Amino acid sequence: MSIELALFPLQSVLFPGGLLQLRVFEARYLDLVGQCLREQQPFGVIALQQGREVRSEGEVVAFESVGTLAQIIDVDSTEAGILKVRCQGTTRFMLGERRQQGNGLWVADVTEQADDEPVPPAEAMLGTVRALANAIGSLKNRGAEPFLEPYRFDDAGWVANRWCELLPISLAARQKLMELPDGAVRLQIVDEYLRSRKVLQ
Repeated sequence: MSIELALFPLQSVLFPGGLLQLRVFEARYLDLVGQCLREQQPFGVIALQQGREVRSEGEVVAFESVGTLAQIIDVDSTEAGILKVRCQGTTRFMLGERRQQGNGLWVADVTEQADDEPVPPAEAMLGTVRALANAIGSLKNRGAEPFLEPYRFDDAGWVANRWCELLPISLAARQKLMELPDGAVRLQIVDEYLRSRKVLQ
């Protein structure tokens, strides 16, 4: 079953379970945030194949075919006309027919995709799990907390998603990894990447 969803196109990929921090100042997105808060509804984050995040008259815009629902966690308004919004990625969706409203906001008919089956990491992946725990510890020591708790080191898909957010890979590669329907396979690909870069022995 498809639902109508407001879209927030970005030059980044949101993974399920991921933390997204936005600085919102365009009128169409300020209205969107307000509506989502009132109705306690998510919006859709979709990666841009072509076009920019900030509206430009007459610009051609193209999206990826799979995105992720974003649920607002909290909103801060310390500057006039600017909202700082923290969101959590939840469920992936397949993009269907899309249309642009008069204010520039994109909406689309989307179909939600199945979540990763929660499975524990294979024994061969435990080095990758430990390396992620170490990376999180190092980031925290530097005052950075890029991930939402609770940490789910017992879930292959969760571990893979957090690595995908950290790795210095292209937007297209990140998108392909997000689209993979099997969290264990995603983690195996991450493990192979880390070993090829000698991050793991």
